Amino acid sequence: MRPIVLAGLLALGPAANDGMAQTRPFGALREQAARQQQWLAERLDTVLPALMRKYGVDMWVIPMREYNEDPTFTSLVSPTTFAARRRTIYVFFDRGQAGGVERIALGGTSQGGLYQAVRSTRAVTAAVGGRQAELWGDQQWQVLKDVIEARNPKVIAINSSRTFAFADGLSSGELEGMREALGPKWTGRFRPAEGLAVDFIAHRIPAEEAFYTELTQLVWSLIEEMFSSAVVKPGVTKTSDLVWWWRQRVNDLGLATWFQPSVSVQRRGATAEQLGDDPVIQRGDLLWCDVGITALRMSTDTQHNGYVLREGETEPPAGLRRALANSNRFQDILFEETRPGRTGNEILAGTLAKLKAAGIDGTMYSHPIGMHGHGAGPPIGLWDYQEGVPGRGDHKVIANMWYSAELQTTTPVAEWNGQPVRIAQEEDFFIGSDGRLRWALRRQDRFHLVR
Repeated sequence: MRPIVLAGLLALGPAANDGMAQTRPFGALREQAARQQQWLAERLDTVLPALMRKYGVDMWVIPMREYNEDPTFTSLVSPTTFAARRRTIYVFFDRGQAGGVERIALGGTSQGGLYQAVRSTRAVTAAVGGRQAELWGDQQWQVLKDVIEARNPKVIAINSSRTFAFADGLSSGELEGMREALGPKWTGRFRPAEGLAVDFIAHRIPAEEAFYTELTQLVWSLIEEMFSSAVVKPGVTKTSDLVWWWRQRVNDLGLATWFQPSVSVQRRGATAEQLGDDPVIQRGDLLWCDVGITALRMSTDTQHNGYVLREGETEPPAGLRRALANSNRFQDILFEETRPGRTGNEILAGTLAKLKAAGIDGTMYSHPIGMHGHGAGPPIGLWDYQEGVPGRGDHKVIANMWYSAELQTTTPVAEWNGQPVRIAQEEDFFIGSDGRLRWALRRQDRFHLVR
């Protein structure tokens, strides 16, 4: 694993900003791209053929236009490809175990030699709505028809779904163009590629896991600094200061995030309304953050908790520690119930039943993660869907996918006069090829302390 060379810089606090801006925790962009290209080649060589055979698909056709890319796009292309070329049609044809899956890009590039690139550049003039218009790339539909006729597939998978956004990338215009060009013989063989698209995006490989552990280590390092006296000055620092500290620090590292961070406070004797939207952090406050980092097309999602020690305290009150332990127990239950072959709704029902038996008040809303923060695959509950998520939650968990264990428990704290305290946690984890679960790095079982 590439070491994260930030420890010394992180310990220096804000004065190290200039140095931090020059660090490259995952190497230069060229090195990052080479790493991603290796991942793509392995996924196309190993993951894609197995999934096409699992779902009984011998051809998968994915057409798209520039700036209206299919959700599978970033899972199919090199890190140097940012958009489709006017119209790009990716075609995958399974020639069997011996021949492997043929990969053709109509109108796109070879993606560093991973596809056979076929480009049609001639503009075709056609009558549209009673007038003449230039339809760039419409000739590609005829090229697609030639490709299909030469291979005679029995099942042609297309990305159309009313359930999964990740499997619904085929626009109405592209579907209309295909239908007109291919005719009923071939369109009659169209089948929605719901499971194929979802599982291909969700499926990760060991080399990606190694990187993701590095990325998670960086997340932890930054949270530890943010929830420390190097950044938080009780009586001065506001929660919005931490939000923008996070955004700036991640930006200084040459990285990005997929959502605006959140930081909030719980305080003894104070309601959320009394605290307001942007409270000044005080001693004795319980801190919470929801943060993410995006790097090499991978996104993290992490919620941690911190405590601002009062004068004379060396650790948080026992009641707060007990509340965190309840949340950790909920994580244990999630690990006990999650395994490949079970649906998200089955896992949800199992976790909530065990939580109730343990006498803990909580909510489960875990989700897949990887190339998207809220990734492809079955959610395990939503915060407002604790009885199950219709459709999406009925999909099955697979091996080699990643999840974000997102949940909360609410516990009365004696030291706060029985005030209910909400401990929300989110930690990313892997489901291995053997079905076993492990944290991307580790889980939070003690508070970050501001001394």
